[in-house]
Amino acid sequence: MAADHAEVSKERVLDALRAVRGPELDGNIVDLGLVSDVFISDAKVYFSITVPAERARELDPLRAAAERVVKDIPGVKGAMVALTADRKAGAPAARPPAPPVAGGPAGRKPGPAAAHAHPAPRGPVKAGIPGVGAIIAVASGKGGVGKSTTSANLALALHANGLKVGILDADIYGPSMPRLLKISGRPEQIGGKMIKPMENYGLKVMSMGFLVDEEVAMIWRGPMIQSALLQMLREVAWGELDVLVVDMPPGTGDAQLTMAQQVPLAGAVIVSTPQDLALIDARKGLAMFRKVEVPVLGIVENMSYFIAPDTGARYDIFGHGGARSEAERIGVPFLGEVPLTIAIRETSDAGTPLVALEPDGPVAAVYRDIATKVWEQVAAAKADTSREMPSIVFE
Repeated sequence: MAADHAEVSKERVLDALRAVRGPELDGNIVDLGLVSDVFISDAKVYFSITVPAERARELDPLRAAAERVVKDIPGVKGAMVALTADRKAGAPAARPPAPPVAGGPAGRKPGPAAAHAHPAPRGPVKAGIPGVGAIIAVASGKGGVGKSTTSANLALALHANGLKVGILDADIYGPSMPRLLKISGRPEQIGGKMIKPMENYGLKVMSMGFLVDEEVAMIWRGPMIQSALLQMLREVAWGELDVLVVDMPPGTGDAQLTMAQQVPLAGAVIVSTPQDLALIDARKGLAMFRKVEVPVLGIVENMSYFIAPDTGARYDIFGHGGARSEAERIGVPFLGEVPLTIAIRETSDAGTPLVALEPDGPVAAVYRDIATKVWEQVAAAKADTSREMPSIVFE
C-alpha cells in the first residue's frame, strides 16, 4: 500500500489533469485553477472541478474526461470526480424566486410551518395507516446523493432515540433497503392478504426488493407504481409504530405524487450534497412538497466534508455549506452535516449501517441529532391540535 501512495501522488494527478481542456477554455483545468484540493486514499483519487453555473450541465463531459485521465494513471484504483457549479466572483446569486406562501406576500421567507399558516380549503381527508403515528418522506431531487443511506441511518437513529420505527423502500425501480439493512428472503402472508414486514436492527421493513430478484428490471408505468406503493403501505401489518420513514425514489415523479396525494405525510426531509448542481435538483423536490402542502422538515447536507483517516485533515471535496445556505434562503430548518467517510460506504455496502454498528460513534451522533430535530417538529405538529391537516392544491 505504501508503494501505491508513493506512486500515486497529488503532483502526478495534477500533471495528468493538465491534459484536460474544456470547450472554449483558454488553457487546461489545472492552470485555470478549476481543480479543487486533490485527496488520495487507498490509491483512490477524490477531487472536484469548478465550472460556471450556467454551463455546468454542458461541461459534464469535462468531468468524465478528467476521471478517465486519472484512472489511467498506473497505481490508481479508482477516481471520484464531481462538478461544482460556481458563480463568477462578485456575481449575484441566480436563484429562482421562492414559492409564495398561501395568504402571505410573494417572496416572504416562511418558517418551518409557514406553509400551513393559511391553509387552502380542506380537500378529501387522506387515510392514515392503522397503528402508524407519523409518516416521514426522505427525498432528493436527483440520485447519487446518499438518500437511501440517509434514510436507513435516520430510521435507526429515530429507533436509537427510543421510538418504534418502520421503513418503507418506495424506490420501485432501484430498491436499496434489502442490501442496506442486510435482509433477505420473502415476507410472510398473514390471513391470505396482509404481509408481515421483514425486520432487522429493531426496524420493520418493506421493500419491492423482497418480492422480486435483485437482477430483475422493473418496467412499470405510473398506475402500477401507485398500486404497488399503496399496497406496501396499507396491506402490510406494520403494527404499532411511532414513525414510518419512507425512502422515496429520486426526482419528482409518480411515486412522490402518490405519497403526497394519498398519504397524510407528517413532513419531508430533503437530502442534498453541498454543490450547486445537487441543490438545483433538491429545489425541485422542495417545490413539489410545498406545492402539495407537505411540511418540509429540513435539509440534510450529505457528503458535507471528508476527514482523512490518517491525518485528521478536513477536505471540502464537493464544496461546503451549500445546503445550509439554501435552507436559510427558503426558511426551512437545516438539519445537519453528514461527513463523507469510508466507514459509511463500507458499512452500507455490508448491510451494517453505521448507526447500528457504532451507535456511540461520532457519525451516529450526527444522525441522532438529525433524528431529534426531525422528531421534535413532528411531535410539536401532532401536539398542535389547532393545526389544519395539509390539503392538496392544484393550480
